[in-house]
Amino acid sequence: MAKQAKLLTQRRFLPYFLTQSLGAFNDNIYKNTLLLFVAFASVDSLPISSNLFINLAAGLFILPFFLFSAPAGILADKYEKSAFIRKVKIAEIIIMLFGALAFILKDYTLLLILLFLMGTQSAFFGPVKYALLPQQLKDEELVSGNALVETGTFLAILFGTIAAGFIASQEHSEYIAAGAVVLFAILGYLASRSIPYAEAVAPDLRFKWQPIKQTKQTFRIAKKDPAVFLSIMGISWFWFLGASYLTQFPNFTHIHLNDNAITVTILLALFSIGIAIGSLGCDVLSKHRVELGIIPLGCLGITIFGLNLALYTPTSPVDVTDFTTILLHPDLLPVFINLLFLGVSGGLFIVPLYTLIQKRPEAKHRSQIIAANNIYNALFMVASAILGIVCLSILNLSIPQFFILLAVLNGIVALFLFYKVPVFVIRFLLWVLTHTLYRVKHQGLLNLPEKGGALLVCNHITYMDAFILSGACPRPIRFVMEEEYAELPLVKYFFRITKVIPINGTKSGSIRRAFLGIEEALTNDEIVLIFPEGVLTSDGEVGPFLRGIDIILKRSPVPVIPMALRGLWGSLFSRYGGKAILKRPRRCWSKIEVAVGEPVLPYNASSTLMREKVSQLRGEKQ
Repeated sequence: MAKQAKLLTQRRFLPYFLTQSLGAFNDNIYKNTLLLFVAFASVDSLPISSNLFINLAAGLFILPFFLFSAPAGILADKYEKSAFIRKVKIAEIIIMLFGALAFILKDYTLLLILLFLMGTQSAFFGPVKYALLPQQLKDEELVSGNALVETGTFLAILFGTIAAGFIASQEHSEYIAAGAVVLFAILGYLASRSIPYAEAVAPDLRFKWQPIKQTKQTFRIAKKDPAVFLSIMGISWFWFLGASYLTQFPNFTHIHLNDNAITVTILLALFSIGIAIGSLGCDVLSKHRVELGIIPLGCLGITIFGLNLALYTPTSPVDVTDFTTILLHPDLLPVFINLLFLGVSGGLFIVPLYTLIQKRPEAKHRSQIIAANNIYNALFMVASAILGIVCLSILNLSIPQFFILLAVLNGIVALFLFYKVPVFVIRFLLWVLTHTLYRVKHQGLLNLPEKGGALLVCNHITYMDAFILSGACPRPIRFVMEEEYAELPLVKYFFRITKVIPINGTKSGSIRRAFLGIEEALTNDEIVLIFPEGVLTSDGEVGPFLRGIDIILKRSPVPVIPMALRGLWGSLFSRYGGKAILKRPRRCWSKIEVAVGEPVLPYNASSTLMREKVSQLRGEKQ
């Protein structure tokens, strides 16, 4: 939490955070106040029926994301971002000035047109909103930044919705609404003026107003990297679920819980607060880095708590009106708890995916990829509305049955996602393993390169070393490992997925294939890790290093990074007190450390030097 709090005190993040939060807050004040005015307006004052107006309003707000996201992404890559944001916020002020006039005049046709323009303004803000973060934040701050952004967004949605209800209930509400939307638009612009300069990443990018062609181009860019595209699909699925749940809250409350507007607000608050907690918690659990292993945890939670939400729905509505009584009522409390944890699971799920689509693409394509994400998000939200209509109006499912369907669909989508990207599951298992068997402390992880090939060398203490090191390194590691161990029944699936390079020191053919595999991996800019001792330590000390390092560097001159494991000697999986594993465990949930030293240039590295480096890193702690 300290890192998140620190970001909120710094100019490179706070003005941006306030700008985007105030924007989301104002969007929800305008949209929800308008819908409440329409709901209680006389028939004669509306240009069309209230039901048609409300559905048309939802469509008009989301339509610009289809039309303008792709051009917005190109412009965000082409121009300096802080100035671009200020122009978007000026547009918001102009739109809200007309909106204020329309509120005062109760001109619902103009309010509807302006809602479309607000959606347009949001569509142009969307790509630059997320593409700015990697330029302003350090890599180790990116997850924290995204966690705060998601927290701010959902709390802004919550408070904007509550504020709209408050405004609509006041005397002279049209004047209050007019003043509020202009005030918060101006505050958003003032905050944006302090956003630091963020240079254009693709200033030579040519721009022509061709939305359809640009949308196709944006989709092509997004699909180039399967991991990025599947992350976009995951984010869009989150918005599909979010829209599905949020849309049903009023009727769910009215039919099944308690016919009271307070209960709807409680549901919205718990869902939003849950996402905020999950987003911030994801940052803590992942130790401020992109940890894909958190994603399956979020998926699992969405399915479990989604099912529980339906199964714990009361058989009949509860007749209570007091806020505290509603909140603590034994029939409603399980619903509230499961909804809160459903939101927490959503926060755990979404933050790593958003961070991945910011961090992984080339800078010159980042805004366009986020634009593609916004388009898919909009498509999925429309699909959620269609599914809701089909299930609830045509198939006549109850809302709890609809929630069960959503939970089951989430399980199916999760299985598909994990089948396509098995690294999510691998990282999840590693995360669980390293957080249940051990308490792992990391030191010097920033010495691991984000890109490019590198050779890692580490001391070898236990049969768990590969799993612990895989969990510590954000990038996939290609381990060089004894063939016999790589084919063990319980772990060979993991080693195949992680593309272990097997070696048998007694067979020249195996040795030759292993060195060719290492050379190929390093040429492909992968990370390769070897245990230069060749065997598990028998006394806890760092043994002599074999000549493998020297041979590898002659063929592939890449940086060599020393690593050291501390605190594992004496564990069940070490040779302390006899053979590994075949003895009684002496301890559990032990404190261990993974230390990473500074890279050594290939022409300086040698087996002797790297043994010294590893020994120094390990220190006295075995």
